[in-house]
Formats: sequence, C-alpha cells, structure tokens
Amino acid sequence: MNVEMDALNKNKTWDLVPLPRGKKAVGCRWVFTLKHKADGSIDRYKARLVAKGYTQTYGVDYLETFAPVAKLNTVRVLLSLAANRDWPLLQFDVKNAFLHGDLKEEIYMDLPPGIPVTSKEGVVCKLRKSLYGLKQSPRAWFGRFAASMKKFGYVQSNSDHTLFLKRHKGKLTALIIYVDDMIVTGDDQAEMQNLQKYLASEFEMKSLGDLKYFLGIEVARSKHGIFLSQRKYILDLLAETGMLDCKPIDTPSEQNHKLGLYPDQVPTDKERYQRLVGKLIYLSHTRPDIAYAVSVVS
Repeated sequence: MNVEMDALNKNKTWDLVPLPRGKKAVGCRWVFTLKHKADGSIDRYKARLVAKGYTQTYGVDYLETFAPVAKLNTVRVLLSLAANRDWPLLQFDVKNAFLHGDLKEEIYMDLPPGIPVTSKEGVVCKLRKSLYGLKQSPRAWFGRFAASMKKFGYVQSNSDHTLFLKRHKGKLTALIIYVDDMIVTGDDQAEMQNLQKYLASEFEMKSLGDLKYFLGIEVARSKHGIFLSQRKYILDLLAETGMLDCKPIDTPSEQNHKLGLYPDQVPTDKERYQRLVGKLIYLSHTRPDIAYAVSVVS
C-alpha cells in the first residue's frame, strides 16, 4: 500500500481540495492481488487503489471510454516474423500505466481508506491523472501512449491500432501493446535500445528481458522455433472445474456428437457455462485441436 501511495504522490495524481457545492465524490477502495510467475510461484504481493467507477455519471464525470487492445492474430504474426527472421523478442511493462493518463473531466474522489493523507475535514482528492477503476482510464492512458510513440517517429498501424512501426534505413522495429504489456521486435538493435531509453524517460518502465510470458501464454524459444503453451492456464482451468484428476484422451469429442436436451435434466449455471466456453475459446489460440469441440459447446 505504501509503494502504491508513493507512486500516486510521485505522479501528482491528485490535489487535496474542499468538495465544491453540488459536486459528488467518487468512492475508492484497495484491491490486493498476488502476481504469479509462469511456473505458478508467487512473484510479488500487490496493492492497488481503485476508484469506484460504477458510481460515475455519463456526461458529468466521464464521456468516451473506448480503448483498443491488441489482436491476438497480430501478436501471432509478430511471433511468426521473429521466428522466421530470427529477430529478438523483448517484453516491457509500464508500472501503474493508468496513472500516466491525463484527465479532461473534473473528477473528485474520497480520500484513500486506511491511510492518513490529511487531518482536515471535508477534504477530497481532485484527480489530475486517471486512476484504475475510472471508466475513462484505459482511453486516457492509451491516448497518452499513442501520442508519445508518434512523437518518437512511430507510425500507428491502421489494421491494428495497438501496433506501432518504425522503418529506418531499410530496417524495421515493431511494438505492440496490450493495456500495459508490450512486445518489441525487429531487426534494428540500435533503434530498440533507443526506444527502451525513450519509454523509460516518458513512463516508469520495467524491462522483463526476453519474452517469456504474455497474456497467460508461455513463450519458449529454441533453434527450432518459438513454442507457445498455456500450461498454467489449463491447470488453473482444470482446478476451477474440479477436473485435475480427469483422464486425458486424444480426441476432445466424437465427430457428429449431438448435445441432447432431456426432460428431467437440471438446468446448468448459465453464467458459469458461458465463462468456461470463453476460457476454452482463448485456449484454442495455442490448442487448435480443441477448436471443433469448442465450436460444438459454443
């Protein structure tokens, strides 16, 4: 919590002001998460101050909210290029990404619970920067990031707005971003180093070295190519459904197998079913062998 508060203060996220008449303050709360490594071991304990964005009112304290996220097909194309042309694959992460977004709206927020910020009564935080939980935060952060990439000479792709490209003396550098996770590849080593320095000067960055784990997908590289696996994702899915001790089979489902509706059957939990189908669709990115079975249950 202290680390998070230090980041918020260093970033000048808010000013302490009395709440103006007729204005309403958005609540906030702490969210605690465990960050895991690809092998399932605990990486770090994390606390995040999150605004209660669900209490915001459209047209009063937020307007547009849309922000693009990387298409997995684009990620696969980049990985394929890196494998075929032997390009390096680097991964960067932005610390507290949403705190870098600039707010255009006037938003007031309650003081963070559990941490003494001021002894004055009736004081609230007037937000200068976006905060996790606010409806417009993803848009504000992506707008700020895209502007800084263009300033550094990168061109935003029209087919995927999260892909930024730079051509220099016949060489290419590509960056794709998914919220705050970035993959950088290309055949221009000097440009990749310059980009890393530039991003570190603009945002608080963390270099994660060679690409190992991205969006729940493990990436292993050898002289034979790049191998993608979702081992941890599958184990978590099996644990969630209580199927860790199930027997593996070669074919996920019989061909032409029909799902029947029986008069005496108990209705299933619709939301849980939909959530599991969604997870299986995501799993088929690295396991195309389940695509047919997933289409049947979909």
